[in-house]
Amino acid sequence: MNITDVRVRKITKEGKMKAVVSITIDDAFVVHDIKVIEGEKGLFIAMPSRKSSDGEYRDIAHPINTETRDGIQSIVLKAYEEAEDVVEE
Repeated sequence: MNITDVRVRKITKEGKMKAVVSITIDDAFVVHDIKVIEGEKGLFIAMPSRKSSDGEYRDIAHPINTETRDGIQSIVLKAYEEAEDVVEE
């Protein structure tokens, strides 16, 4: 699996959510609405989710192992940081 495109849409209003990201996998499959969140221990990603009838949020698309999640998070956060650098220049 290769992430072949990453699109970052920065959030300008105050809050913990810093960006919404879309990734393309193998030029064939897109996952929208990955959120970049600023937490107590730094930036992390939250996969797309939907509020269920019991009021809890459940991921609607997500990696099934830690290695894949870490890989996606690394690529997404790198793209976010590069987008930050462009804004600051």
